[in-house]
Amino acid sequence: MNFEAARDQMVEEQLRGRGIRDERVLTAMRKVPRHLFVDPTVRDRAYDDSPLPIDSEQTISQPYIVALMVEILELRGHERVLEIGTGSGYQTAILAELAMEVYSVERIPALAQQAIARLRELGYSERAHVNGGDGGKGWIEAAPFDGIVVAAATREVPRPLVEQLAPSGALVLPLGEIDLQGLARIRRGKQGLQVDYFGECRFVKLVGPYGWEE
Repeated sequence: MNFEAARDQMVEEQLRGRGIRDERVLTAMRKVPRHLFVDPTVRDRAYDDSPLPIDSEQTISQPYIVALMVEILELRGHERVLEIGTGSGYQTAILAELAMEVYSVERIPALAQQAIARLRELGYSERAHVNGGDGGKGWIEAAPFDGIVVAAATREVPRPLVEQLAPSGALVLPLGEIDLQGLARIRRGKQGLQVDYFGECRFVKLVGPYGWEE
């Protein structure tokens, strides 16, 4: 299979064709080899318009959703970003192409170790840092963050993440119930938190006090 051609087609049809306009995001999505971040048994489907399985009964998000989430962060290259839910490390690599530094938290130890190794092999280890733990607590030692992206559904906005967000930063997360969420971007405003929605989405649940218990 010609993965490079499939990646180009993904960018043009699934991303640009559906409204992704940030050229930096499109370039990052064209560069990062998604087929190296999915389960080998579905590698020939790596550039399909759908989520795919990874280890530990988790999934890698649909390419369009990844592109949309990072686009609405509005990164310009100088930012420090927190990612909650490393998974296989795909979105981590995309963020590392777009920001100065990425700090990513993964609750499943096996996924965290696999992502660390994969990101190292692809040359992202200097800009992408992965740690195990409860994503709802963030990464307080590295705060504040110019952007925070949560790749798991929450019932409420995790207060620790808001506290770790820089005053001009943006927090992007799927907010709602287990079966359906709205993709939300949260900024601090003069009247409190300002929330904008960017359509419906479906993510795996965030496990913990701000999501659901296992």
